[in-house]
Amino acid sequence: MKLSTRSTYGLRALTVLACKYGQGPVLLRDIVEIQQLPTTYLEQLMVLLRKSGLVTATRGVNGGYRLTRDPREVTLAEVVQILEGPINLVECSAIVNCDRQPERCALRDILNGASQVLTDYLSNITLAELCEQQRALNTRLGLPTAAR
Repeated sequence: MKLSTRSTYGLRALTVLACKYGQGPVLLRDIVEIQQLPTTYLEQLMVLLRKSGLVTATRGVNGGYRLTRDPREVTLAEVVQILEGPINLVECSAIVNCDRQPERCALRDILNGASQVLTDYLSNITLAELCEQQRALNTRLGLPTAAR
C-alpha cells in the first residue's frame, strides 16, 4: 500500500502552511516553488482542503492560504481522511462493499487490523511535527529552513 499522489502532495503543501503558521497567508506559487508541486493539481487540492475547513484562502495583494487550526492540533490521519476518505488497505473493509462472504474472509480481518494500525500511527503525528522533521532534514542537508 502506498499513499496516493493526492495525499502526498496535500501533506507536502500543508507542511509549508504548518511551518509558516501565524506568519500570514502563503501564496500558492510559494508552496509550488518550495515543494516542487504542479500548480494545477495543487489548486485542486487546495479547493478540497478549503471545503473541508482545514485551510482558508484570502484574495488580493496580501492573499494566500493558511491553516484554520494550530498545526499541533491537525493529525496526518485527519488530512489523509479528508483527501482520501477512510484509511483502508482493502476495498472490502466494510461488509457493504464486499462481493463475497465477508464473514469467511480472514484476510479481510487481518488487513482491517493493519489499516487500524496505520490510522493510529498517522493519528499520533501532527502537522507541527511534520514541519519540525522537515526543518531538521533541511538543516542536515544544508538547505534553507525558513521557507520550508
